[in-house]
Amino acid sequence: MRYFVLLCTALLLFSCERKPAVDLAPGPAQIVRLSDSEIKGLDPQKISDLSSLRVAADQFEGLTRLDARGGAEPGLASGWQIAPDGLTWTFDLRDDLRFSDGKTFDASLFPALLQRLHAPETAAPAKALFGNILAVEAADGNSVTIRLASPDPSLPALLAHPAMAAIPLHRIRHAGDIWTSDRPMITSGPYRLIAWKLNDHARLERNPEWAGGEAPTATIIWKPMDDSLSALRLFLSGGADVAADYPASRHQWLIQNHPDIAHSVPYLGSYYFAFNTRVAPFDDARVRTALSMAVERAWIADQVIAIGNIPAWGLLPPGLAGSAMVRPVWADWTREQRLQKARALLAEAGHGPDNPLRFEIRFNSSAEHRRVSVALAAMWKPLGVEASLFNSEAALHFAALRRHEFTLARSGWIADLPTAENFLLVHQQANGAGNYSGYANADFDRMLAQAIAEPDPQQRQKLMRQAEAQLIADMPILPLYFYVTRSLVAERIGGWEDNISNVHPSRTLRIRP
Repeated sequence: MRYFVLLCTALLLFSCERKPAVDLAPGPAQIVRLSDSEIKGLDPQKISDLSSLRVAADQFEGLTRLDARGGAEPGLASGWQIAPDGLTWTFDLRDDLRFSDGKTFDASLFPALLQRLHAPETAAPAKALFGNILAVEAADGNSVTIRLASPDPSLPALLAHPAMAAIPLHRIRHAGDIWTSDRPMITSGPYRLIAWKLNDHARLERNPEWAGGEAPTATIIWKPMDDSLSALRLFLSGGADVAADYPASRHQWLIQNHPDIAHSVPYLGSYYFAFNTRVAPFDDARVRTALSMAVERAWIADQVIAIGNIPAWGLLPPGLAGSAMVRPVWADWTREQRLQKARALLAEAGHGPDNPLRFEIRFNSSAEHRRVSVALAAMWKPLGVEASLFNSEAALHFAALRRHEFTLARSGWIADLPTAENFLLVHQQANGAGNYSGYANADFDRMLAQAIAEPDPQQRQKLMRQAEAQLIADMPILPLYFYVTRSLVAERIGGWEDNISNVHPSRTLRIRP
């Protein structure tokens, strides 16, 4: 009996000494965010997936950072000046900059960051984004000078990318790649990683040395949820404050039942199909234009997709195209007018009842892509067009596009930065295999080069729109709609601003009283 009592006492003491379970629920000083995948890495120069970049942006800050609306604002720099030619930018640093371990740093860090970014051993996926930067110089400890090959009004947004954020090179030189194993991790942004349990959660707490002061919320929990339906259920049960996605099939239900928490917002992405312009029948612009005329874009966006997408006649999403988006003159014709003109164009190109237009629509496996492909084939039947369907998994699909082994194929573009050139450069002749359609127009290339060389933002945008208008007139691609992002945001969260870049840094969010 005495042994039994001692054993029970020991077990009781042991249970009292065990660490309490980590609280992963929303709380008065804790925001829980659901990402759509697990973090792939912690070194901001070695990651490219969205989930990892979002966590990195919470922890690391560069000369600039992105605000709640996705716009660039001063970060570790207090401001900047631009030379008249747009090729030289000077950033003035804030005073007494420190990493979270208390180690100070100055302007000399930033040339070393670019050097590490370009080093072969870093294998930085974002390296190409910074190809326009010729040099980063530290004239003194308080200012950083950046020299460009061509003007770039979007440089502040580029420098907000985590790949050029301040990282602790003093620790990296000593520890190598294992520096990301430190807990807490050494950071320069509003938060620092305290714990990371693979496929479970990452816990961030305030960085006491952050140049921006005290982050508004003490703790941020990131939880991976690759099943958007499970994420929706957890969110609705009160287990999360923010979800990065929800099922498209639940969009209408959410709008009807929870309109205050569901956010469907235009995104920096265009959905289109690419014509292979290298070979018949789509080496003929009349054929490409005829098919485009017969497509009911609004019906595809509203009925086939039905999650708030905006129909597209051009390439540039709203917000990048200026006050009005590019639209062909026939976009406002009636369907019968468009079909009549389309038949005439096909007849001019030699296609009709005696020589029907036949081709294959290729798409990567997805219910959405299949529905759109079926809809396109049906819309072209009144023209006597016979379109068959072929689908394959994504890796095979895009490998075929790079090898130009297709006639008409599902494609699209989601931009790295909110700039027009990020979309238009894809279709430049010099883009090689990445220019899936094989579009080759010297006038388009010249317009785009002129736009990129223009330092004045308004004139630059005007030239970009001219280049886009030329692209759409030639119709090497078939634009259908612009992407949207879907998010869930609890009513207790303040500071959330819908924006085209889908940027929502944790430091901009607040817990309402």
